[in-house]
Formats: sequence, structure tokens, C-alpha cells
Amino acid sequence: MKRKYGIILLWTSLGTTLFFFLFFNDRKDLHTFMITLLLSTMYSFVLGFGNGFINEYLNKKFPWSEATRTRAVLSIISIVIGNFILVYFCNFMNYVVIQKTATIEDFFSSKYGLTNWFMINIALLITTFLHAKGFMEELRKTSKKEVVEQKLIAKSANAQFESLKNQLDPHFLFNSLNVLSSLIDENPQQAQKFTASMSKIYRYVLEQKDKELVTVEDEIEFAKIYCDLLKTRFEDSVDFAFEVEKENYRNYVVPLSLQLLLENCIKHNFATSSKPLMIRIFSDGDTLCIENNLQVREQIKESSGIGLSNIVQRYSLLTKRNVFIEKSENYFKVKLPMLSDKPNAINKEPEDEYKAYKKAQKRVKEIKGFYSNLISYCIIIPFLVFINLMTGTRNHWFWYPAIGWGIALAFRALRIFGLGDSWQDKKIREIMDQQKNRNNGNI
Repeated sequence: MKRKYGIILLWTSLGTTLFFFLFFNDRKDLHTFMITLLLSTMYSFVLGFGNGFINEYLNKKFPWSEATRTRAVLSIISIVIGNFILVYFCNFMNYVVIQKTATIEDFFSSKYGLTNWFMINIALLITTFLHAKGFMEELRKTSKKEVVEQKLIAKSANAQFESLKNQLDPHFLFNSLNVLSSLIDENPQQAQKFTASMSKIYRYVLEQKDKELVTVEDEIEFAKIYCDLLKTRFEDSVDFAFEVEKENYRNYVVPLSLQLLLENCIKHNFATSSKPLMIRIFSDGDTLCIENNLQVREQIKESSGIGLSNIVQRYSLLTKRNVFIEKSENYFKVKLPMLSDKPNAINKEPEDEYKAYKKAQKRVKEIKGFYSNLISYCIIIPFLVFINLMTGTRNHWFWYPAIGWGIALAFRALRIFGLGDSWQDKKIREIMDQQKNRNNGNI
């Protein structure tokens, strides 16, 4: 227990001592004050530390954020059983041991039943406040933690994406300048033509570098210009074939993905007039494929690994669909997912998360309402009992609101923590899983 908690209980003991000594004691002497202080301290510390220990134990074993339903049920059970035992212990010490106003037989008879019941309700009020306070604090910490985590994830993903995109400019420029430098000596006219094509390509790079996705049509047009550039250098050593269906042109792919894959084809394979490198770009269902015949060249220096890994990482930040790589003795193929959604609607998770957030918000509101109602019950019912007993009437009418309100609270607790919408959701998920498994079995 924290030291602050003990100080609070000490001040509570002193406050209740002064209250009962000044307003409920006819004798105003030191002995009476010390007896009142002893009793107040005993009730405050036994009930306070007892309930505090239960609350801390449940916080460690069943945190609100991880097991809300289980924790709520255990809290209700522990509140009732724990306070029943603690109150009976304190009252026994008060009336039988300290003040000696009752025998053991009298204490466990109906004579003290109403007193014990009244004290249990007071203790329930204090304990319910502690558990509700713990729930609110845990909810606030969890909400703040989730907000911070989501911000860090968003910043990390954005930084990672920007880092991946920034790899493209120097990578493309370096390779293009290498090609241009070799052409200047071999064929100056081709070098001029290459420079013109390179300016068009680099303009596209600058236009698309800040976009997450581009249309397949734009990427194909860009790839054709880049293939012309490669054709300028390699002439008959490289052949290209574009076989992409027109209906796929409005889909989306990661920008510059074809250019990086075309570079990989040239870099990792040798190409000659007698053994030309055949590069085919085509659509296959909802994927855009680039395939080449395998003519592996010996690598003089280790590859930078920017090309394919860059594409895979950028796709992983945008969609759950994977980039597939196929390799055999005769060919190498890469399949890029073509996305039918626009860039700002690629990921449906935010929408699902928003719905889940609204549902969670509604549930938290219901739980808060339940605890507010429970606290009100623990305040008002003991007050009604006090008024009923102080008026001296033999008709114990306080039982009617106590039982009626208590039944309503019990049903509300069952609806929130046991048999409400959560049960329906669980049943719906169970039926959907069964249907999904049945469908998978028929495939």
C-alpha cells in the first residue's frame, strides 16, 4: 500500500472520531474520545486496507484494460464477500471485545442483524468508490497510452515511407548516369536520344515521388518510355512485351515499381544479340506481373538490395496483400498486387477501428453508468435505512426500494458484463466462423 493511502485513512479516522464524539456521544471526556478514536481507526484501517488489498490484487491479476468483463464480475463478488467478512469482524471487535455490550450469542442473533447489514452497506459504498475510481484511472491511462502508441505508429510509418521514397531519386539517377556515361563513348547520337528520354523519365519520378499509389496506366506509360531508354542502349539484346488488360488500367500500384524491377532484370541477367533478354509485363487476375527469362550474370560487386525490397516494404505499409516472387530454372517473375481502391481508401482498417472505437466508447459509457448507479444505491439505500430507523416506525419500508433497485442493478450488470450485446456478438462471430469454415471446406 502507498504511504499516501495510509495518511488518507488516518485523516478519515480522525474525522469520523470528531463527528461521532461531538454529535453522538453524551459524555465528552478523554476516555470516551479515545474509545471513539480506537473504533474509528479500527473501522477505517480494517475496511480501507482490506478493500485496498483486494483492489490491488485484482488490478495485478485482472487489469481493467485486459479483462474488463472478468474484472467487473470479480469486483462485484469480492466487494460483497470481502465487506461481509470485514464488517462482521469489526462489529464483533466493537460490540463483543472492546465495548462488551453484547455476548457472542447476542451478536450473531437477529438483534444485531440490522446493524451489521447497515454497516455492510456503508462499507459497500466506500469499496464501490475505490473500484470505480480504479476503473476510471485505468481507463484514462489506457486511453492516453493508446493515443500515444497510435501517434508513434503513425509517425514511424510515415518516416519509414518517406525514407523508402527518398531512396528512389539517387538510385535512379545513379544508374541512369552510369548508362549515359557508357553511351557517350559508344554512340554519341544514342546518348543524345537517351538524355531526352531520361528527362521525360525523371520528370515522372519527380511528379510521382510524393504519391503513395499511381494508376496502372500511368505506370505502364512510364515503363514504356523507360524500356525505350533501355532499348537505346542494348538494341537487339533486350526485348519487351506489354500485355496488360485495358480494364486493369484504372487500378493502382506503387509508383516506380516497374522501373525498379526492370532495372533488376538488366542488372542480374546478361543480354546479347544471340541470347536476348526477354522481359514480359502482363496482368494476371488482380496482379501486375513482370517476368524475364533467367540468364544470371556473375555479380562483380554485391547488390545494394534497394529495388525489390523497397517495393515489398512500400506495399507492406499500404496493404495486407503481399508481393509474390516466383523463380525457376528458366524464368524469374514478380507479381505486384493491383489495388482497386483509391489511395485515400486503400486501408479499410481506420474505418473499422472507428466503428470499434465507437462501440468501445458506448460500452465504457454503459460501464460508467452502472458504477454511478451502484454508488448511488450504496449512498441512498443506507440513508433511507437511517431515516426509517430514526423515525421509530415498525414498518421497515426501506426493503422495497432496496430490493427493487437491487434487482434492477443485478439485471443491468448481467446485461453489461454477461448476457447483453457481448453475448450476441460472440454468437454472431461463432456462426460466421462456422460458415467460413464450411465454405473453406467446399473449396
